[in-house]
Amino acid sequence: MVAAVRVHKVGGPEVLTYEEIDVPAPGPGQLRVKQHACGVNFVDVYFRIGLYPAPGGLPFVAGNEAAGEVVDVGQGVTEFKRGDRVAYVSGPGCYAAERVVAADRAVKLPDNISYEQAAAMMLKGMTVEYLVRRTFKVEKGNTVLMHAAAGGVGLILCQWANHLGATVIGTVGSKEKAALAKANGCHHTILYREEDFVARVKEITGGKLCDVVYDGIGKVTFPASLDCLRPLGMFVSFGSASGQIDAFNINILQTKGSLFVTRPTLNTYAAKREDLLAIAKDLFAVVGSGAVKIPINQKYPLRDAAKAHRELEERATTGSSILVP
Repeated sequence: MVAAVRVHKVGGPEVLTYEEIDVPAPGPGQLRVKQHACGVNFVDVYFRIGLYPAPGGLPFVAGNEAAGEVVDVGQGVTEFKRGDRVAYVSGPGCYAAERVVAADRAVKLPDNISYEQAAAMMLKGMTVEYLVRRTFKVEKGNTVLMHAAAGGVGLILCQWANHLGATVIGTVGSKEKAALAKANGCHHTILYREEDFVARVKEITGGKLCDVVYDGIGKVTFPASLDCLRPLGMFVSFGSASGQIDAFNINILQTKGSLFVTRPTLNTYAAKREDLLAIAKDLFAVVGSGAVKIPINQKYPLRDAAKAHRELEERATTGSSILVP
C-alpha cells in the first residue's frame, strides 16, 4: 500500500482525499516508478471538477506529471531499467508515492536536472517548448504577449521567448507578480486589474501590436486578445483558467486582420514517441544551459494537495508548485 490522493466525486479542492492504495506490478510495456515529486497544474483542477472526465471514471488518483526512480519494469521494456531516473506527463494518476506508467510516455532525466525541477517543468516546460518552437516559432524581433506572465507556464515562456530574442509583454495581477515576471525575462508588464491591456499593448508597441498572443486564461481575456495582434498575427489559446472561450463568429478574424487562431495541446504535439523525446530534449538543453530557470515557488507535502489546489485557483501562487510524497 502506498499514499495517494484520490478523487471519489468531482468538486472543489476538498474532494482530494489522502489515502492508501494498492499499486499493481507493471504489465507489458509499463514501468513502476517510486515518485520523488509530483507537479501541480491547472489541468489537475479540470479533472477534479469534471471538466475533463478521467478516462477510467471515478475514483481516480489526481495529477498529470511527476518524476522519480524506476523500481520495476514490465515485459518487453528495453529502454529503461531499475534505478533509472525518469520524468513524465501521463495522467491522471500522479499524486501518489508510487505508480505504474506506460514506458513510452517516460523520458530519462539528465544528471543536471533534479527530480523536483523535472516534476515542476515537464508539463509546463514541454508546453512552452511546443508553444514557442512549434505552434508559433518565436524568432529574434518578434513581439509576444503572454497572459498570466508570473504563472508556471508564464515564467518559463517569458524566459524562453526572451532567450530567442523576442520582446515579451506580460499581463499580471499584482505589482509583486510584475516584479517576478520582469526578473524572468518579461520586458513590459501590464497590471490587467488596473489597466486596459489592449490600450497598453498599443502604447508599448507604438501601434505595431504583437506577432503572437499566448493565452491560458480563456474567457475573460477573449476577444480583447485579438485586438493585440498585428494583421496575420496568431492567437494561441492553450488553457482556460477563467472558463472556456465560447463559440465565436469566425468572421471577426477577417475584420481584425486575417488572424490565425489555434487551440493546441501537448497531447497532440507529443503523441509520437519521437516528438515527445525531441520536445523533452530541447527543454532539458535550455534548462541545463541556464538560459531558462524553473522557479519552484510552492512546495507542499502530498497530503496537502487540497491546499495546493486552493491556492492555485485563488491565483495565490507564482511559478511552479510541487507535491512531495
